[in-house]
Amino acid sequence: MTPPTPPSPTADDSAELLPVATPARTRAALRTLIRPDRGLALTGLGILVAATAVGLLVQPLLGRIVDIVADGRPAGDLTLPVVLLVAVAVVQGLTTTLGLTRIARLGETVLARLRERFVERALNLPADRLERAGAGDLTARVTGDVARVAEAVRSALPEMARSVLAILLTLGALALLDVRFLLAALLAVPVQLLTARWYVRRALTLYADQRVANGAQQQQLLGTIGGAVTVRGHRLEEQHTERSAGRSRKAVDLTMRSVNLVLGFYGRLHIAEYIGLAAVLIAGFWLVRDGAVSIGTATAAALYFHSLFGPVNAALVLLDDAQSAAAGLARLVGVTDLAEQPEQPEPTAGKAAGKAAPVSVPQQRTASSEAAVTVHEVSHAYGPGRPVLHEVSLTLKSGEHVALVGTSGAGKSTLARIVAGVQRPTTGTVTAPASTGEASVVLVTQEVHVFTGTLAEDLRLARPDATDADLRTALSAVHALDWAEALPDGLATVVGEGGHRLDPARAQQLALARLVLADPALAVLDEATAEAGSAGARVLERSAEAALAGRTALVVAHRLTQAVAADRVVVLEAGRVVESGPHDELRDADGPYAALWRAWSGSRATTAPHP
Repeated sequence: MTPPTPPSPTADDSAELLPVATPARTRAALRTLIRPDRGLALTGLGILVAATAVGLLVQPLLGRIVDIVADGRPAGDLTLPVVLLVAVAVVQGLTTTLGLTRIARLGETVLARLRERFVERALNLPADRLERAGAGDLTARVTGDVARVAEAVRSALPEMARSVLAILLTLGALALLDVRFLLAALLAVPVQLLTARWYVRRALTLYADQRVANGAQQQQLLGTIGGAVTVRGHRLEEQHTERSAGRSRKAVDLTMRSVNLVLGFYGRLHIAEYIGLAAVLIAGFWLVRDGAVSIGTATAAALYFHSLFGPVNAALVLLDDAQSAAAGLARLVGVTDLAEQPEQPEPTAGKAAGKAAPVSVPQQRTASSEAAVTVHEVSHAYGPGRPVLHEVSLTLKSGEHVALVGTSGAGKSTLARIVAGVQRPTTGTVTAPASTGEASVVLVTQEVHVFTGTLAEDLRLARPDATDADLRTALSAVHALDWAEALPDGLATVVGEGGHRLDPARAQQLALARLVLADPALAVLDEATAEAGSAGARVLERSAEAALAGRTALVVAHRLTQAVAADRVVVLEAGRVVESGPHDELRDADGPYAALWRAWSGSRATTAPHP
């Protein structure tokens, strides 16, 4: 009774993972994220520039002390340089703290904005697109990739900003001492640039591959564990174990390659340091011998270059975090861009390619507040050559309850999701009721999630301003108030993961109570009573009937008792409407519905308990 689903990466290595943004698009997205806080960014950088500039006074002051000692001057002459060194340390410490605080605040603000945008866009992705990619890919992005970006924002961004400023200002200070010191120091730059280029060219692709491999590994594990019963039933344990091991080996291999890359990176940096320091010391020796500079100045130059070890190494080493974060950010931006782009229509059977009906935005809102729904020539396919619906047209009158029935794979759930606006049709249009302040359409499926929190908070997801009296009224409407008030803390009982466990029937009643609170003009129930089991089926069907009272409803019927209670029954076969009419009329017509009814009635009679 569920729609056909596309193959997942668990079973096929060619699964269509979610896209990754190009470097240019990633940079553009980052600029967009930072733009609202440009003032904070400029202020933070300005303070860091001042802090770094003050810190550069340390080397000349130390050089001054060396000259005083070398010239044999009185000890009292050391007082002023020492006092100034203490003042420099205090001022630099205060300004650095203030600047890094502002940069950190900028990073956290941008990170929060990125998370909000990612979650917002991910929730709006077409359902079939997520199914093609698999849960593991999206899970890896929302956990691992967000964590990588967060780590870079909290540690790499402030340190990178500070290091780059220190490098630029220190090189300027060397030039002020004597331009020949700067030229000597720059001998290390070619080695550093070649090292950075060597690293970046390998790291970007390597880290992107590593994140993809981790996502595929997670998808494989999720798919295997989630389908453990099916795997054991078909004796596929060895096959799935080998797939998991293969993807794990690939992830480990990429991790080891990244370790070797970093080790080679560090080795090349040490060579650059030795070349630069040796050049500055040799230049100082010649300049002091020729009387061009004092010993203190040469000492300051050597100290300046030595002070570059930290920021240069930090900046280059942070390329590791930057590349990893850039790969993660590209994967996040890829999802946000995908949510903004309409899916392209697939040509359908009987229509020339390029002349298929244009894809409309599902649920175009009518000017009327009445709950009239029109489905016009809707077709849908989960990829080329896999059609599910074929030019389905259907009209729901205001207040009408329509039951959608058919064999498994007929396309019922797909049509229900399209009507609800969760799924975009390949071709065709859906006109749904206009929103008048409340939710216009609410979809309730058999896969109900109980959110962690109090029962009242879970209910208020549908209507945040609902009072406790409103919550009790909604629970009472779906015949759930008695068990809700019998919970240890009533509406204040914590439910969901780690809280009080609700069985499937009660979880479904909770979802129906949320539907009552949302008060939509159109309700779509996709086998919303299927999880109850035989014992609770009638209770849950009564709850569904109460929740649908007074509103237009499309019900994917798991049990044909729901079809009996409906105003009209629509029968789907192989993605096409083959019958439509009241239950009694279709039952007596000896058509597809009558066959379904006889099969279902016979099954009930066979399995009914004896008195």
